[in-house]
Amino acid sequence: MGPAVEVTWSSAMSPTRNTVPPTMTHPLAGRFWLAVLLTGSSTGFGAVVLTRLLEEVQSLVWGGSGTGLLEAVQQVPVWHLLLVLLLAGIATGAGQVILKRLSSANGIDTATAIWFHAGRLPAVRTLGSAVLSVIIVAMGASLGREGAPKQAGAVFANFFCDRLGLSDEQRRLLVACGAGAGMSAAYGVPIGGALFSLEVMRGVLALRYVLPSLVASAVATGIAWLWLPNAPLYRIPEYPNAAGAVLWAALMGPVAGLVSVGYVRLISWADRNKPATRSRIVAPILGLGCVGLAAVWFPQILGNGRDVSQATFLGWHQAFWLAAVLLVLKPAATAVCVRTGAPGGLFTPSLTVGALLGTVLGAITQQFWPGAPLGLCALVGAGAVLAATTQGPISTIVLLIEFTGRDRAIILPLLAGVATATLVARTIEFRSIYEARLTDEQLKARQIVRDGELK
Repeated sequence: MGPAVEVTWSSAMSPTRNTVPPTMTHPLAGRFWLAVLLTGSSTGFGAVVLTRLLEEVQSLVWGGSGTGLLEAVQQVPVWHLLLVLLLAGIATGAGQVILKRLSSANGIDTATAIWFHAGRLPAVRTLGSAVLSVIIVAMGASLGREGAPKQAGAVFANFFCDRLGLSDEQRRLLVACGAGAGMSAAYGVPIGGALFSLEVMRGVLALRYVLPSLVASAVATGIAWLWLPNAPLYRIPEYPNAAGAVLWAALMGPVAGLVSVGYVRLISWADRNKPATRSRIVAPILGLGCVGLAAVWFPQILGNGRDVSQATFLGWHQAFWLAAVLLVLKPAATAVCVRTGAPGGLFTPSLTVGALLGTVLGAITQQFWPGAPLGLCALVGAGAVLAATTQGPISTIVLLIEFTGRDRAIILPLLAGVATATLVARTIEFRSIYEARLTDEQLKARQIVRDGELK
């Protein structure tokens, strides 16, 4: 059995002990900040290990060491591609069964643990799921690689909270900080990862939370940069400032919001219908086998989508129909992977869906009105869908600036697209992609707690 749901604080704990220390003069400030530093450092090392594991597995199963996943996949024969995806399905099914037997605790999503379990989650099950996630993403599962370091960071934070005797409120914050630090270290985005941990994972942007989150992400990223590349994740050209691009982004935003609602609902359906009992072995083999079969013609659907996003940001001027097909197949492949029970992140696949949407809409509108370069359309689409699906507009904007190393050339179109997309999506569907598995009752309880914290 998993830990009991804890929505309220313990009445036996004093308010001073329970709160997050606002200053260094607080009685428990030393213990709390020690946990922050330990969480950040351990998460940084964990992200390095998981990233290296992903690279080694990818090199082992696909060959082409030093190349991207898409390039490596395109160099192997069809039978090799199908075999790797079938093996990924076997690994997923077998891994889930083994983790279930190793740990009697039920698996808990990191966000759900923060919101309803005071940040507590089963360490063995969660770390095992993180390792399994890295392996199958390297083998081509259409999921994000950021899920594993986020899980590892959350486990480390939970461990240090136990050892240092921190309160439930402090644990909630530190587990969110650990998850954000994992993303920061994996992608080299310390500010965006810190904001993501608060805006999306914790659900509250408050001054007393900001410093712990920034410190944890900064420490984790600094450690990761000792072994991982310190460079922007995506390369984009210097786009000219133009009022037409801002107008295009504002008009495209509502469309991105509508697409995001459909995508969130698709993932919600897939997550709620994960296999149980005996089908836990068969479903991943069939599901990932089907993804592999589709990848024979469209290998771009494999992996987290980074290669596809990079291509769209540089402008796919001759690839309208390919982008249009992938706009359907990529979210479908991600939903199939989620439906089979495969663990993995949803952040980068959501970004890729947005990049494809921006490319398609940009190519259509350029036939009548050249409002923005096609690469900028893809970037704005990526930000709009990502913000709408995560319902984290602030962290999304900062993350894309850090991802690309650009700011002034993209900031106004990005703001216009993100704002309109998030507004439309939130009006229609209150769930974010991380709330997809919540029932209506859980979602209502979460909103009550969050509204109370914002007062």
